[in-house]
Amino acid sequence: MNFSRVNLFDFPLRPILLSHPSSIFVSTRFVTRTSAGVSPSILLPRSTQSPQIIAKSSSVSVQPVSEDAKEDYQSKDVSGDSIRRRFLEFFASRGHKVLPSSSLVPEDPTVLLTIAGMLQFKPIFLGKVPREVPCATTAQRCIRTNDLENVGKTARHHTFFEMLGNFSFGDYFKKEAIKWAWELSTIEFRLPANRVWVSIYEDDDEAFEIWKNEVGVSVERIKRMGEADNFWTSGPTGPCGPCSELYYDFYPERGYDEDVDLGDDTRFIEFYNLVFMQYNKTEDGLLEPLKQKNIDTGLGLERIAQILQKVPNNYETDLIYPIIAKISELANISYDSANDKAKTSLKVIADHMRAVVYLISDGVSPSNIGRGYVVRRLIRRAVRKGKSLGINGDMNGNLKGAFLPAVAEKVIELSTYIDSDVKLKASRIIEEIRQEELHFKKTLERGEKLLDQKLNDALSIADKTKDTPYLDGKDAFLLYDTFGFPVEITAEVAEERGVSIDMNGFEVEMENQRRQSQAAHNVVKLTVEDDADMTKNIADTEFLGYDSLSARAVVKSLLVNGKPVIRVSEGSEVEVLQDRTPFYAESGGQIADHGFLYVSSDGNQEKAVVEVSDVQKSLKIFVHKGTVKSGALEVGKEVEAAVDADLRQRAKVHHTATHLLQSALKKVVGQETSQAGSLVAFDRLRFDFNFNRSLHDNELEEIECLINRWIGDATRLETKVLPLADAKRAGAIAMFGEKYDENEVRVVEVPGVSMELCGGTHVGNTAEIRAFKIISEQGIASGIRRIEAVAGEAFIEYINSRDSQMTRLCSTLKVKAEDVTNRVENLLEELRAARKEASDLRSKAAVYKASVISNKAFTVGTSQTIRVLVESMDDTDADSLKSAAEHLISTLEDPVAVVLGSSPEKDKVSLVAAFSPGVVSLGVQAGKFIGPIAKLCGGGGGGKPNFAQAGGRKPENLPSALEKAREDLVATLFEKLG
Repeated sequence: MNFSRVNLFDFPLRPILLSHPSSIFVSTRFVTRTSAGVSPSILLPRSTQSPQIIAKSSSVSVQPVSEDAKEDYQSKDVSGDSIRRRFLEFFASRGHKVLPSSSLVPEDPTVLLTIAGMLQFKPIFLGKVPREVPCATTAQRCIRTNDLENVGKTARHHTFFEMLGNFSFGDYFKKEAIKWAWELSTIEFRLPANRVWVSIYEDDDEAFEIWKNEVGVSVERIKRMGEADNFWTSGPTGPCGPCSELYYDFYPERGYDEDVDLGDDTRFIEFYNLVFMQYNKTEDGLLEPLKQKNIDTGLGLERIAQILQKVPNNYETDLIYPIIAKISELANISYDSANDKAKTSLKVIADHMRAVVYLISDGVSPSNIGRGYVVRRLIRRAVRKGKSLGINGDMNGNLKGAFLPAVAEKVIELSTYIDSDVKLKASRIIEEIRQEELHFKKTLERGEKLLDQKLNDALSIADKTKDTPYLDGKDAFLLYDTFGFPVEITAEVAEERGVSIDMNGFEVEMENQRRQSQAAHNVVKLTVEDDADMTKNIADTEFLGYDSLSARAVVKSLLVNGKPVIRVSEGSEVEVLQDRTPFYAESGGQIADHGFLYVSSDGNQEKAVVEVSDVQKSLKIFVHKGTVKSGALEVGKEVEAAVDADLRQRAKVHHTATHLLQSALKKVVGQETSQAGSLVAFDRLRFDFNFNRSLHDNELEEIECLINRWIGDATRLETKVLPLADAKRAGAIAMFGEKYDENEVRVVEVPGVSMELCGGTHVGNTAEIRAFKIISEQGIASGIRRIEAVAGEAFIEYINSRDSQMTRLCSTLKVKAEDVTNRVENLLEELRAARKEASDLRSKAAVYKASVISNKAFTVGTSQTIRVLVESMDDTDADSLKSAAEHLISTLEDPVAVVLGSSPEKDKVSLVAAFSPGVVSLGVQAGKFIGPIAKLCGGGGGGKPNFAQAGGRKPENLPSALEKAREDLVATLFEKLG
């Protein structure tokens, strides 16, 4: 898209670097800055009317805007932060609940990343959960990577962007959505009415009538479009409906002909999309009206900012341009005078670093799988683009340093009103980016040299064969597997040289090793709940487990293999749904309670016992999974539900200990440390956290001491239920993986130590934990560490087990416990000495064998001769085989070529090739020669020109492989000797 001639509202402006969080006021002649910041929280006046009344009363106030209306920006702040705030305030004043952006890591397993504003409301749209508010508005952080190749090249494509949205859950519908969209655009944002076009679905006459007659848009600016453009579907079946989109016209002077194409990026930009979710698509393709009609909208913040700030593209808005300016400073270039290629690189780095910073903040670390692969791929693309701009090192004199952390600092500086948590995690975010950049740079230079060589080879071959140049899939895989080059980067570099990639060959090579997750889905899949869903008529389960470990309950439903039944008998695996339960269902990292359901013999009621081994939650319905140990169980019968008290106590101890562990980690290694996962089990606890190095021994000791001191303080825990906002203001920390009710959350506090939002079970006093011990600390992914620990009864079992092992060790070694370490070290030293002695003996034996077989060497050539020896040395081990080859090279006259093979163990082959300088000078290399021979034995290998080792798994092929080596070596030497 080329906006070099864009003349927005007849007042051309140049983009300027804006300090954050200063506001932008656009007048008819210039851009000025003001020190007035945007409030970090949206303070909205409370109306005495209910949201529903507000929505209805506001809808009738929307009036068509004059066609010749012109924009007056003299008193309107159009900074990105202000636009976001004004949007949310606009809909809040119309009865919408302002809700926070959800994480970029969605709960929905069908998508890799949060790709749309509606994703957090999917369960409501599906009818899986009841709506908590009739309508809502959000500013949602989103990530999309499906158009990665267009980032920086067009005016509007991004990986990270913000989607402003208003949503109705069966409240208002098409009429209000359209009128408010128009009012927002032309009155709140003051877009000239004659510059706003709308598209509708070709058969949506209702939308046409609203736009034309009630809003007042002229017919020539309403375009009917087909299903591909203006009918939204969630998949082959499920909720769907027509769309209506708003486009901004940069060149209204081009007229209103019927053939005007709204897809013309040089004239139009789509900035607001309205989805009218009114149908359910059946498997037969029929469209059935939905009982609850919903509204899902999305307005791109970066796009509307481009329009309001009068700049040529999204990148030159105050949301992104300060980042570009920082990169330009690092590259020592001017953005305004840079060529198109350099500008694209600047935009790509700025875009990718926005995505990387917010992804890492939301707990995603660089890796080779799933979301982590997205982060790694974006960082590596940014590094390459930086290299193309001439950025070396950190641009502060350290040529081996990283430059992306400086860019990340600017992104973090601009994050205040996007996600206030980012600044709290700044040090961790910057360190992870630094490490990933430096790690990639280590292999980048070598990989680029290899890639350059392979591309030159491909171009050379194509020049000879007159075919299209392509890079072999095996080479692309080598770059990925050895040098860490994402295949997409290899493809980009190859495309720049006019070379395509054999992707089929690459996928074949990846098949056995691939860990890369599929790219993020860009369709949110919805399906309407089956009316036959057996949980539809089951009321929520009342949970009694905080106060009681047993309760009388009525069986509401029984499931066997997922199907409802009326009765189950002894031996059956069953799922039991009750009206109430003391059993804790697995959630928040804590495993479910175990226990029993008892049916007493009373009158006609048969006695029964069901052992419960797991409890899961479906919405607020508890599903007890177990086995009928005796008797029979029927729907409608009363049971005595009893939780195993000992196991519950173990879980409580480990859960509270997990809270103490998180507090101790923050005190010892830093407040920016955050939870990345957890397991609260009966026998141990596991805590995953974001940190970029292993913990030192003294740090682990300090953490243990802190926790055991808190345990010894015998502090009573306090539990209370508060509105979410109040809990956060009080300083409560949210636990990983939990979703919280806005109106009511449970806060668990160890006064003076820890305060967390948590629905799990906990001890009443820290003294109940008794003791705490870390049993391991290790890395499980880039930037993610894991601590495993035991407490309470599990601690005692762990210590007793260790004591028993030590007692046996002392008995075996015949020493006291305090002398075990020295005794073991002495034994290891004796073992090392014995092994060396045995190795020396084997080497001497191998050298002796080599001396014996040296007389089998033969000569190749006439005027110049080379001695050749290719033999098997039976079961000689690899090290001894190497010693034998070195001995032969030193004792036989140069030039000489030696190839030896052996089978030291079952299913194992060892090979060695040693070539003297005279042979190497002919261009015959041991490393290249031995590889194909090893393949015959089911293996591989290589090495230097003068010496190489290889292995295999097929000893039965060794004789034929050595024969092949003899033939090939002789033929090669004859050829070289001429």
